Amino acid sequence: MTPCIKAHLYAGSHNYKSFANIFLFSLHKQGLPNSPIYIKFAEIYKYLNNSMGRILAIDYGKKRTGLAVTDELQIIAGGLTTVDTVSLIDYITSYTAKEKVEKIIVGLPKKMNNEYSENMVRIEPFVNRLRKLLPAIPIEYYDERFTSQLAQRTIIEAGIKKKARQNKALVDEISAVIILQSYLDSRQYNRQI
Repeated sequence: MTPCIKAHLYAGSHNYKSFANIFLFSLHKQGLPNSPIYIKFAEIYKYLNNSMGRILAIDYGKKRTGLAVTDELQIIAGGLTTVDTVSLIDYITSYTAKEKVEKIIVGLPKKMNNEYSENMVRIEPFVNRLRKLLPAIPIEYYDERFTSQLAQRTIIEAGIKKKARQNKALVDEISAVIILQSYLDSRQYNRQI
């Protein structure tokens, strides 16, 4: 492994395209552009550039909305931000113009009796508007029951101080991460069946 690749790995970079560029360049420089590993890695790189996009999750709220996003390989869910709901459409259209988003997951607000909660009257018009603005990106609902409670518990278990735990924006963002990670886990589970 070349020093350049080692340095990139040790830096903890999650930019897979950058790593792939360095790796392919390194192989090419060593005179191995026809080697099986170069050809296979080039195929993977081409696939990543052409077909993989992030998945964006939305925990829609009356005042604030938490957002989470996957990495480009759709493996890890991470918090993106919390946005005032009035500026949510602008934020999402701006984000999708900069980043390749393959799918949007919206938290589906349900009660224990499986009926929709009162927030659904706000979410449905938002999703319909988003579908009109971004017709090329599929939008799916995913059950969001208990995400706020799980987010609160996660914050406590992470050892975050009491004052910081009162930050509702943090709870919204973590709730979006939980929705997205649950979606990713269910997708993986369905592949195994």
